[in-house]
Amino acid sequence: MATARSSSRPDVPTGPLRKAGRAIGHALHLPFTGPAKGIRRATHAQGAGESGLGKLIELHAVNGAGDVLITIALASTVFFSVPTDEARGRVALYLAITMAPFTLLAPVIGPLLDRLPHGRRAAMAGAMLARAVLALAMSGAVATGGIELYPAALGVLVASKAYGVVRSAVVPRLLPPTFSLVKANSRVTLAGLLATGAAAPIGAALQRVGPAWPLYGAFVVFVAGTFLALSMPGKVDSAKGEKRAHLASDHPGEEQAPERPGRGLRDVGPSVVHALQANAALRALSGFLIFFLAFLLRQHPLGGQSAAVSLGIVGVAAGLGNAVGTAVGAWLKSRAPELIIATVLMVALGVSVLTAVFFSGLLVAVLGATAGLCQALGKLSLDALIQRDVPEAVRNSAFARSETLLQVAWVVGGAIGIALPLVAWLGMGVGAGLVAVGVLVSARGLLSAAGKRSSGGRDLR
Repeated sequence: MATARSSSRPDVPTGPLRKAGRAIGHALHLPFTGPAKGIRRATHAQGAGESGLGKLIELHAVNGAGDVLITIALASTVFFSVPTDEARGRVALYLAITMAPFTLLAPVIGPLLDRLPHGRRAAMAGAMLARAVLALAMSGAVATGGIELYPAALGVLVASKAYGVVRSAVVPRLLPPTFSLVKANSRVTLAGLLATGAAAPIGAALQRVGPAWPLYGAFVVFVAGTFLALSMPGKVDSAKGEKRAHLASDHPGEEQAPERPGRGLRDVGPSVVHALQANAALRALSGFLIFFLAFLLRQHPLGGQSAAVSLGIVGVAAGLGNAVGTAVGAWLKSRAPELIIATVLMVALGVSVLTAVFFSGLLVAVLGATAGLCQALGKLSLDALIQRDVPEAVRNSAFARSETLLQVAWVVGGAIGIALPLVAWLGMGVGAGLVAVGVLVSARGLLSAAGKRSSGGRDLR
């Protein structure tokens, strides 16, 4: 008995020490585990954790953080490091070298991913890993801005779009019972925006350390995203309930929507077509404003402000508009996506015309915020229409083709902004004209489709 007591005595003083160690460890971990738990509760709320949507929300946040770090590294090389006269030519060269090949490669992404119904997790992980490797490859060339930077930037763009295509196709499989498609898309997009806002100052701080450091940060982020993508629920890869779209010649006696030349796949319906036309107009406006105002405000800053502050004001306004549009989408339930797109298109046209007629610094900021809000809501609604109306087996192709068209529209708008004389009223008038074209070709069809679905009493989810 004495031996037992004496052998237990050395453990007695370790009890308080052990408790103190646990308390210190908890205090040290709290600044990290506290926010992490809060983020996890937010992303997994309202059934998103049980359905798996929460993990997709977190993955998209990682994607947004990595993308903004690469953007910061490239922006300092392509645009901000040279005078205005040289910058216009250099930005045009960047668009030509990266976007022209992308328009040829992007249509291949969808059909290729359609052949991988059981490989969606692997596809998203591959897109993350590819950008991690390319970020390291660019780190050696970003300081000099050499021509070898552009092929790597093209690879990052293609991988980013490939991820986006698969991510959009995955959302319906992870939809909680209380979520509409618009609401789910907006939750995912909002997480990306918040992560972008959080990572931007980190990227700026890394940029001060050295031009390659934001790319090192992007490498770490995308490696983490690779493992997160592989941890997605298994039902992401499930083919249960999938149906193949038929070619027009497969069942000649069967009634189906008319085929369009060169498409081969069954028609997606007028709602998606008109929504895509409207979003192309909004995306063209966005590309135009980014490049036209970037050069206009460097030459003619807003009253009483420097060029950097003027650009910052418009950029922050556009970012806030995008965030508000995404947040509004998060609260939408079974609303008609067609009606949302028609509404934001008319709002964008009205503000564009107002800015062209009464040009001022305030109206420019309002237009930037409006363009961001309208683009966010329009894209969320387009995604919901594709997810609602397009057969799952070819949904990847539909997303790839829509992303290609929208990217081309953005480039066209940006090219017009680069080439246009730096005259304020002329530029704002051209911007309004881009939106007016979208209104003319799509607004009537969108309103008609919304009316038919409303009168038919169909479930808009």
